[in-house]
Amino acid sequence: METRVAVIGIIIRDTESTGRLNGLLHEYSTYIIGRMGLPYREKDMHIVSIAIDAPCDVISALTGKIGRLPGIGVKAAYAPV
Repeated sequence: METRVAVIGIIIRDTESTGRLNGLLHEYSTYIIGRMGLPYREKDMHIVSIAIDAPCDVISALTGKIGRLPGIGVKAAYAPV
């Protein structure tokens, strides 16, 4: 199956959801190239970026599951084909 490279941007406002977020990232860890997390204390939020190489349906499934977590926003940007 063809894979795509993408960057998933995650904004965390509710740290109560971070345990479930980390569980999802562990579940999809075979596709994850790397991740970076930054606390933004002045705005009381955390910013996480995930580099991923996976089939489009896997990326969509992951972002959909993340987007359903309370207090978390997510968007994916795909590399050009």
